[in-house]
Amino acid sequence: MEALDWIVIGVFALALIGIIVWVVKQKQNDSADYFLGGRDATWLAIGASIFASNIGSEHLIGLAGAGASSGMAMAHWEIQGWMILILGWVFVPFYSRSMVYTMPEFLERRYNSQSRTILSVISLISYVLTKVAVTVYAGGLVFQQVFGIKELWGIDFFWIAAIGLVVLTALYTIFGGMKSVLYTSVLQTPILLLGSLIILVLGFKELGGWDEMMRICGAVTVNDQGNTMTELIRSNDDPNFPWLGALIGSAIIGFWYWCTDQFIVQRVLSGKNQKEARRGTIFGAYLKLLPVFLFLIPGMIAFALHQKYIGDGGFLPLLANGTPNADAAFPTLVAKILPAGVKGLVVCGILAALMSSLASLFNSSAMLFTIDFYKRFKPQTSEKKLVVIGQIATVVIVILGILWIPIMRSVGDVLYTYLQDVQSVLAPGIAAAFLLGITWKKTSAQGGMWGLIAGMVIGLTRLGAKVYYSNATVTDSSLFKYLFYDLNWLFFCGWMFLFCIVVVVVVSLFTTPPTAEKIQGLVFGTATSEQKATTRASWNHWDIIHTVIILAITAAFYWYFW
Repeated sequence: MEALDWIVIGVFALALIGIIVWVVKQKQNDSADYFLGGRDATWLAIGASIFASNIGSEHLIGLAGAGASSGMAMAHWEIQGWMILILGWVFVPFYSRSMVYTMPEFLERRYNSQSRTILSVISLISYVLTKVAVTVYAGGLVFQQVFGIKELWGIDFFWIAAIGLVVLTALYTIFGGMKSVLYTSVLQTPILLLGSLIILVLGFKELGGWDEMMRICGAVTVNDQGNTMTELIRSNDDPNFPWLGALIGSAIIGFWYWCTDQFIVQRVLSGKNQKEARRGTIFGAYLKLLPVFLFLIPGMIAFALHQKYIGDGGFLPLLANGTPNADAAFPTLVAKILPAGVKGLVVCGILAALMSSLASLFNSSAMLFTIDFYKRFKPQTSEKKLVVIGQIATVVIVILGILWIPIMRSVGDVLYTYLQDVQSVLAPGIAAAFLLGITWKKTSAQGGMWGLIAGMVIGLTRLGAKVYYSNATVTDSSLFKYLFYDLNWLFFCGWMFLFCIVVVVVVSLFTTPPTAEKIQGLVFGTATSEQKATTRASWNHWDIIHTVIILAITAAFYWYFW
């Protein structure tokens, strides 16, 4: 890092502070202002926030690392702009009509209060122990490698970077609320995109172009069936990414994440109206087409550079066992190929990604606690006090995230390995409850609730079995071990989703269906003529054209890398 890099970082910091000060000065007298930015966000802010919130440590380290280790396999999860379109076209009208603040609150409207509690608990625990902790851990790791500093003032620089990141982000989230998340995203997103694009271009220049990357990576096989790093669709016998499992599993996980997870949907709930919310998802879908090229392919470039320079000691740092450290792909590209000034810009992009992702997590977690727990038990609480409770909840979540860092640091590699696995058992039950909730009028409160419970029980059993069998010397091949440990995680996700669907349907058939008044406007075929007119007036031919373009780009991507 040279003087010019620090100047660039300083300018970015001043711009960020300016936005935050402006946001804090805006009046935020009630919970709608604080948590949803007053519900007046435009499509630009919504789309940028969706993208910036999504791009976090799992991309800067995990996705680039996946590109360096397994090639195109993880692209199934990243080329999912079409999933955000489902949020905009299918779910936005239902969420808008219900006027809810949170996804658990929507389930209470559709089902019952027990369903709301179950989803709130699952969401809060998963946010604190996975998303917050992983982002903080990776932030410390990235900056330690990019800055090349091991210790500062006698303290491990990892701790300074990780805690500094958390505290800085927490301050503007606590005082600025959702508006600070939305408006800082508008600054952070273009910087992140520009910085990553520069890495892509300079990486190709160093390597010798796209064809050279495809030649080197195309010569490396990733399984016994002969598939290479450049193939997206792999043999169904592939132990990690069988093509059928990847298509089904990524769709289920994507549906849960993009259409039902508070972390993402909260950005849409902040929209002025259905038109702005839908166009925000279309803009977000365009942006979501980029991570494959901005993060995964740079990982493949880093791998190809390592292969090219293997005789000179390679490009990537080596692990203790002598293999290249795939997770260091993105930070190594930043450190080795970027000139002065540009390196500072990319560090700003990394800062932007981590801070935006963390800010969204803090705000969503605080909202879940305030609206789904505190307000339910103390409904007479004033709006100003709810804002204060939300700020206190954010502080508590920040403290929990910091306390979890030592555990994250000791088991970080394991958590990265199983991060998608954790999501694969979190998603099916929730996805089943939401999907049947809006598509089938006869889905009962008990059906939706037991679908969530079945998903939670099966998911915890699978995770427990993973921990047990990974550490135990068990040689038997019982049915339980096959189902909950040996079965490929993507196929398990698909079967689990089907099982949860069956649970919801069977329980609903044997319990009392909801009344027409209960589900009016919340299920297909129940909207009033006024509601239908409002939705129809919220889109035109341009929305359809852009949707078709996104779907065409997605199809072209699959065709090219098939």
